[in-house]
Amino acid sequence: MARYKGPQTKIARKFGEAIFGYDKAFEKKSYPPGQHGPTKRRKQSSEYGIQLKEKQKAKYIYGVLERQFRNMFEEANRRTGITGENLLQLLESRLDNVVFRMGLAPSRRAARQLVVHKHFKVNGTVCNVPSRIIKINDEIVVREKSKDLEIIQSSLNGKGKKFPWVNFNSGTMSGTFLAVPEREEIPENINEQLIVELYSK
Repeated sequence: MARYKGPQTKIARKFGEAIFGYDKAFEKKSYPPGQHGPTKRRKQSSEYGIQLKEKQKAKYIYGVLERQFRNMFEEANRRTGITGENLLQLLESRLDNVVFRMGLAPSRRAARQLVVHKHFKVNGTVCNVPSRIIKINDEIVVREKSKDLEIIQSSLNGKGKKFPWVNFNSGTMSGTFLAVPEREEIPENINEQLIVELYSK
């Protein structure tokens, strides 16, 4: 499966929630897409279907492909603690997600593109791998030539939410990954237990 680059509203309607953030088009049509509109005669999903849908939602939110997602689940399963929480913490620790959480990009998709185009350094070294797992106290710096990029400046000037496990200094254009977030701190509406149950079959 290739990375999805199509209309995000269509995907949001599929899950019945604005999984990519506020979406004006979604507000007008929040029901699933289809030629018959918001009909009530839709099939009721099976247990497997509900679990699969939750996994797909998590993959779309974080922009991760199936093989990457499966590998992250296996890593989460190997770690001590609750597997579902470990999985979300690994997803939150990806470089593209950390860039997004720091407020340097308006979306994870945009953050991924900025990383791929080598606009950031991690601990002093240029990194263009969006899936890199960032560790506690790792420093992410905007490269000198990239500091005036419109997308970065507009994102920093916006009223984005601040997250306690990352910080960013607009003076030095650098940020630090302070801690791995606890489950209750992660705002994404994901039922990770359903994903664990799916992979455990």
